[in-house]
Amino acid sequence: MPVVNELLERELEYVTNQAEQDHIRALWDDAHPLMQDISVNLIQGKNQEVYDLTQKALADGFSANTILDDGLIAGMAIVGIKFRDNVIFVPEVLVAARAMKAGMEHIEPILSASGVEPLGTIVMGTVKGDLHDIGKNLCIMMLRGAGFTVVDLGVDTAPEDFIDAVEENEADVLGMSALLTTTMPNMGRTIDAFEEVELRDAVKVMVGGAPLTQEFADDMGADGYGKDAIECVDIAKDFLGIVTQIKTGDGE
Repeated sequence: MPVVNELLERELEYVTNQAEQDHIRALWDDAHPLMQDISVNLIQGKNQEVYDLTQKALADGFSANTILDDGLIAGMAIVGIKFRDNVIFVPEVLVAARAMKAGMEHIEPILSASGVEPLGTIVMGTVKGDLHDIGKNLCIMMLRGAGFTVVDLGVDTAPEDFIDAVEENEADVLGMSALLTTTMPNMGRTIDAFEEVELRDAVKVMVGGAPLTQEFADDMGADGYGKDAIECVDIAKDFLGIVTQIKTGDGE
């Protein structure tokens, strides 16, 4: 159904790119108004409300996957875009992340007990010399919510640590983040390190971060570039042949 929550409709106004707005609205096409309530409370960082609404939704018979996809992830998608576009900043993102965690307290045990096979394994980390992780953490939340197993290496990650993690976890995808222009070259150095140990063909590499561009990603030899957490999930699915529609920033 269309968006019926007025507060959520106002939040969607911050998504100025039409392709991105269509992408997010599609998440609510068949969603119950209760899912929209969960989304808007998550965006506003109201962790107790998200906790209570998630509990209510489960009691009303909604599946854990429905609540995750149509409520929590849909709300976090807007948070990611607002953060990327400098509408909100780190404190607001952390509050929204806490709200999502509150909802996940009910969801995670159900998903774990269901025995559903993950879509794939992804190693994520911020590159050597860079201590920024908010964008990376947003991507990780979205990826886990979408059904991926994610190994988080944190920040200041050396090439050898990426290599070890990919080998140990038999990862399908490697995701690297950088926020500083001075640390961006370390993405290329990490890819070169995979080449040196003859592991480059064993893993798909996606990169992201505020200063990056598609051209830079292509030049360093990455397989994909995502400008936000929504594209991060879409690219990972595309790598593994999972049918999806990647929305580009120019609406193509």
